[in-house]
Amino acid sequence: MRRSMLFPPLLALLPAALANDKAAPPTTGNPQGAQYIAALPSGSVSGSVVASSTFNGTGVNLQISLSGLPGQGGPFQYHIHENPVAPHGSCSSVGEHVDPYRVGDLVPCDQNKPQDCQVGDLSGKHGLVNTTNYASNYIDKYVSTAVDSPAFVGNRSLVVHYSNKTIITCANFTMEGMPAPAGNVSDDTLSPPAASPAPAVSSAGNSSSSPTALVLSDAAGPTSKTSTLSGSAAMSSSRIATGLGPANVSTSSTSAAQSPAEA
Repeated sequence: MRRSMLFPPLLALLPAALANDKAAPPTTGNPQGAQYIAALPSGSVSGSVVASSTFNGTGVNLQISLSGLPGQGGPFQYHIHENPVAPHGSCSSVGEHVDPYRVGDLVPCDQNKPQDCQVGDLSGKHGLVNTTNYASNYIDKYVSTAVDSPAFVGNRSLVVHYSNKTIITCANFTMEGMPAPAGNVSDDTLSPPAASPAPAVSSAGNSSSSPTALVLSDAAGPTSKTSTLSGSAAMSSSRIATGLGPANVSTSSTSAAQSPAEA
């Protein structure tokens, strides 16, 4: 009798215990000044996601910039996936969403309970993309820039999807100041982006007059400023690492609708 009276209350507590096990804790102690950038490769869809430590080390500030999304196939989703893009360039190597607390995706993410969502489900926690050009800036309390955290973004990838989960494009998160891997591709193809030729040098040691575009950054983070140099200044510019800041985003919508790829 006594055993039968205790057993139902224990069963009632079990679902709550399981739910607490799946809740993601806010990340703290993120290193000040740490920044990781996923710059999408050039293609029909462009943009970037910049993940930066907050001033107090709690959570991560995310700057989202996407442009050229298809006119059909939305609303679009974007996630942090557990694996980087492989050197051969296929987005199929990225694995599942970052989900260190085993939430799974059987239950849709509730924006009112982000702690119960998959850590990498950024669009689930902060809103799907319903336009061809999208920009947003928010703090995600459950992502981390600390290397030893299970929610670390630095060794992961950004993936943009159609609503049916078909991959549109992907890119690796890289630390500011490091070149993006050659494996960043668009539309899940195997062709890496072509390298830009180095400026020609004349016999007098001066470079050719072809202009060189630079993406500038400052202490506050990358900017969209572009500077055009020529002559000997262009020669010096070849020493500067490019591609660190968010891609310039066009404010115009796509002119032609694009149908989703086959799942």
